[in-house]
Amino acid sequence: MRTRFDALIGALVEEGVEFILIGGVAAIAHGAARVTQDVDVVYARSAQNLERIERALAEHAPYPRGAPPGLPFIWDAETLRRGLNFTLTTNLGPIDLLGEATGDGTYERLLPRAGEVELFGHRVRVVDLQQLIMLKRAAGRPKDFEALAELEALQEERDG
Repeated sequence: MRTRFDALIGALVEEGVEFILIGGVAAIAHGAARVTQDVDVVYARSAQNLERIERALAEHAPYPRGAPPGLPFIWDAETLRRGLNFTLTTNLGPIDLLGEATGDGTYERLLPRAGEVELFGHRVRVVDLQQLIMLKRAAGRPKDFEALAELEALQEERDG
């Protein structure tokens, strides 16, 4: 299934969800040429925001990615409150909802380092390039290390 980035991000924006894009979509927003299959966001954990997330994704059949079919899963604000990080499939494509990204990346800590950009037809917050590099390094997965060289080259180019 091809991820509908515009619709997935649009669902969050239309409900007023407080989130910051990180991961591959953020890298693309900063000029990276890498391909990504999912949307990664760090979200605010307030009760109101959890309700917004519930409403934003409810009609898109969110389900834990990699879970066996038929596993009982209730999509609601209470589930979001009891959990922290959710890797989900939806009928718009995969999304990772992160209450905290590896490397101390909570919404509140990332917000001062996030800028607003126009992306897929929506005005969204994206973590700045330096912070994205730090998050990728902290995550430590092979795919993150592969992305680092390009992100660091973009940073050097910007720093002149």
